[in-house]
Amino acid sequence: MTDEHYMKMALKLARRGEGWTSPNPMVGAVIVRDEKVIGKGYHRKFGGAHAEVNAINDMSEPVEGATFYVTLEPCSHYGKTPPCVDKIVEAKASRVVIGTVDPNPLVSGRGISILNDHGIETEVGVLGKQCKNLNKKFFKFMRTGIPFVTLKYAQTLDGRIASSTGHSRWISSEPSLRFAHRLRGLHDAVLVGIGTVVADDPDLRVRLVRGRNPLRIVLDSTLRIPPGARVLDNQDVAKTLIITGSLRGNNRLSIVKRRGIETLTINEDSTGALDLKKLLIELGRRQISSLLVEGGAGIITSFVREDLFDRIIVITAPKILGRGIEAVGDLEISRMDNSISLEIEQVCRKGEDVVTYLRRKN
Repeated sequence: MTDEHYMKMALKLARRGEGWTSPNPMVGAVIVRDEKVIGKGYHRKFGGAHAEVNAINDMSEPVEGATFYVTLEPCSHYGKTPPCVDKIVEAKASRVVIGTVDPNPLVSGRGISILNDHGIETEVGVLGKQCKNLNKKFFKFMRTGIPFVTLKYAQTLDGRIASSTGHSRWISSEPSLRFAHRLRGLHDAVLVGIGTVVADDPDLRVRLVRGRNPLRIVLDSTLRIPPGARVLDNQDVAKTLIITGSLRGNNRLSIVKRRGIETLTINEDSTGALDLKKLLIELGRRQISSLLVEGGAGIITSFVREDLFDRIIVITAPKILGRGIEAVGDLEISRMDNSISLEIEQVCRKGEDVVTYLRRKN
């Protein structure tokens, strides 16, 4: 068997931790000796044992002299758990094959150096592109300190997210709704504007599938959120953060705080809107490494206009409305050659609907 074969096995294992490891990366590990797999593991949950340790604990025979296949460079610092590289050295592995170097400055290259200093052969870059892509949210967060931002919306075939009266339930099919809930569980936080809260009264928790509830964020510059909004309920299982502007003299602030809801003041930008760049920086400080933006149209338009997104996921239903609310509003683009060019990453079906994954062209 080739190194690529065992790294594919490690990648498959790593994906089992999707939605549970953040802000840590997903990592898979496979231990092989004489072309026999003697141990497998993956990082199951933030705060729990890392992939290499779980693989060692899973081994069916002594590890000494075996080869480790790990999708990401073994950690070399103390965090929630001790350094994994020390465990590999103690196990007396003869070789470690690594998918990609860890972008975390506390680790980057150090784990590899420690292995080499102990006479353990290392090889880096086997299926490197796939290993980086697996943790693209983590890589972006480590590189910039701000979250990986996904814009998600459901639209009709003619690009409407609601009718001319604002009615939007339900554009997409039941399988698409489950998919949308799955997306929530794969992000640290989900964000909507106050217009969406007033119009649709979303709960924003993960309900139709199994998954971790994200932090619920509402952009509400003047704090006009209705006291009975569902996003304010169930704080014991899903916290809510309200982003406001200046609230001098607003008597609703004390009401919200009495319910245990945190508010965060963000200054306005030059247009008078909440400064989204400053918001992302603040979320990064709070270790929010990924953000799902669910709308409405004004919020989506702002993220697109300011180029603050990494990925767009569009769910298109085979329906036509004619007049209605556009998913993306006016970007003040008058020429086609000035349009925002996107690259299609993936297209799939969810029930009757077509789901398109897009990213900004480099």
